[in-house]
Amino acid sequence: MGDYRAGILAARVAIVVNIMLCIFKIGAGILGKSKAMLADGIHTLSDVLATSVALVGLRIASKDADEDHQYGHERYEPLFAKIISTILIITGFFIGYGGIRSLIEGNTEAPGMVALVAALVSVAVKEGLYWNTIRAAKRIDSISLEADAWHHRSDALSSIGTFVGILLARLGLKFFDPIAAVLVSLLILKLGVEFWIKASAGLVDTAAPDKVVKKIEGLTMGVEGVLAINSLKTRVFGNRLYVDIDIAVDGEITVIEGHRVATSVHDIIENDISEIKHCMVHVDPYIMDEKEWDI
Repeated sequence: MGDYRAGILAARVAIVVNIMLCIFKIGAGILGKSKAMLADGIHTLSDVLATSVALVGLRIASKDADEDHQYGHERYEPLFAKIISTILIITGFFIGYGGIRSLIEGNTEAPGMVALVAALVSVAVKEGLYWNTIRAAKRIDSISLEADAWHHRSDALSSIGTFVGILLARLGLKFFDPIAAVLVSLLILKLGVEFWIKASAGLVDTAAPDKVVKKIEGLTMGVEGVLAINSLKTRVFGNRLYVDIDIAVDGEITVIEGHRVATSVHDIIENDISEIKHCMVHVDPYIMDEKEWDI
């Protein structure tokens, strides 16, 4: 599986830690009579599900090409990232609904100290999971793992909000506990929508970023024998890139020489830019532009 092993290990660690944290937070929410902490605990439960989805996605995406998937399985990555995004959006909706309902019904209580302590523990643990997961995501350029990392970060941020809400509620402002739950839900919804949009880009053949395109152009024009670039197309395929480039060479050289130039372009692009999975190079004879004839 190569580098995907780092992502799979990070996902496994997150699942085990989140299960333990989820039990702790939901228990603290029940004992401490805190709706904000219960919402936080449910958010962590959604983390377990989201990380499990990311783990399955990584395992599938790491498979080599086969007869049915001759271009590989990388496109499964954004597909599973969209599933995680959907989990985030649904979780955010229900947490917000519960908080608003409590505010309308006036069903508020002063949370216990155990809920306050649980919020602090959650911030520390979830921030640690975020950094462990985001490092693995950057290492293997995994959008589903990156989405999962931000799911951890959203839980850490929501726990900060939960802590503030519980603290204010314990100081007498009881309505701040469900307000904190609503604010948590808005944060989760925002992250869910952002990653839904980002994951969609990996499924609809979006072009590579401008800086990558410029780097491809620079590398190509630096190859001896390349006189011009007639066409350059790129497309995102999961967490990898495909490149189709038409280069112009001297029309008087042999086929063998033209092939050598094309091979040089192919090799330098694939070797220099790690996210490129395949580069297709087509050779055209160089045709002088009309402006050049006038000089």
